[in-house]
Amino acid sequence: MIRIAYAFSIISGTIIGAGFFALPYLTLKTNPFVMAIYFVVLGLVSILVHYFFADAALKTPNYIRLPGFAKYHLGKKAYKIALISGVLSVLGSNLAYLILGGKFLQAIFAPFFGMGETFYTIIYFAIGAILIFFGIKAIDKVQLGGLILLFVSLVALFVKGGSQIDFSQLIFESNPSFFLLPFGVVLFSLWGVSLVPEAEEVLKEKSNYLKKIIPFAVILPMIVYLLFIVLILGLSGNETPPDALSFLNKSLGANLTYLILSMAIITTFTSFIALGLTLKKMLWHDLKINEKLSWAIASFVPISLYFLGIKDFIQVIGFVGGIMLAIDGIIVSLIYKKLSSLSVRFIVYPVILILVLGVFSEIISFFLCK
Repeated sequence: MIRIAYAFSIISGTIIGAGFFALPYLTLKTNPFVMAIYFVVLGLVSILVHYFFADAALKTPNYIRLPGFAKYHLGKKAYKIALISGVLSVLGSNLAYLILGGKFLQAIFAPFFGMGETFYTIIYFAIGAILIFFGIKAIDKVQLGGLILLFVSLVALFVKGGSQIDFSQLIFESNPSFFLLPFGVVLFSLWGVSLVPEAEEVLKEKSNYLKKIIPFAVILPMIVYLLFIVLILGLSGNETPPDALSFLNKSLGANLTYLILSMAIITTFTSFIALGLTLKKMLWHDLKINEKLSWAIASFVPISLYFLGIKDFIQVIGFVGGIMLAIDGIIVSLIYKKLSSLSVRFIVYPVILILVLGVFSEIISFFLCK
């Protein structure tokens, strides 16, 4: 039973990362109806793609990641596309975690020790890079612990802040230029596909449970996100910031703010490590790159992008989710189509259509929101 819990937490814990901090802000900029449509459609797409990949993982030799799956089932061209999208999606995701991690660490420690956001981003990066280098073996336990802390923090937030929730002054902007932007962010916030092979390895002889846990591993984050959006918008109203949390000290006091920020750090940090390890293994096992060089690429490229000035985390996760992860989802769907029987293949086509439309919507929204 504990292996099932660990596998569940690896997928669900990775899904709950940087993406959900942007959701209240995007709900404010659009409206709840628009966001509900995105969540229903992309929630179903996410469940199906995770299921597709779980099915492929159970039918494919171990110790490879998505590029290896693509090469094994679809050939060299698909392999090259999957490699590019897979590497860029993980690098972009970890850049987003660095951006938020530095902000949250600064919010906790700067009042005591001073120093700027960049300093705390370097601290966040350095600890993560060390853990990725040594290949932390307890990532499943860390993810499970992170999920437990997340729920404790959310309960505390509801208990303390629930009485302060007020929607009477809330006005949704319904800004048309933002209507396409949620695609990438919502897909990013519901994505843990790259960790499906890790979950399979954790399950070992219980791998037959892999496909069974997929729907619950995606639905749980959706419930968490809904509660988070309601709470944040109820507390901060039209002052809701893009990172959702910078208002907390004013609303809830220092002690609870530190608890929530600690939750945010652990939530992003566990995903940062898990994805860093995934990229390291992808480069090491799939590309046969030296292990230390694989670690260096996985660790130092995101921090380099940060120092190049790429620090808008909503744009980062929108690009990663709307383009890179959508491409990953299309490849996974094509693999499933090849492996599945004719009777179930039809479900692949609407998934691919939605993801293709999403890529174009992300490109369009990039220019609309500039």
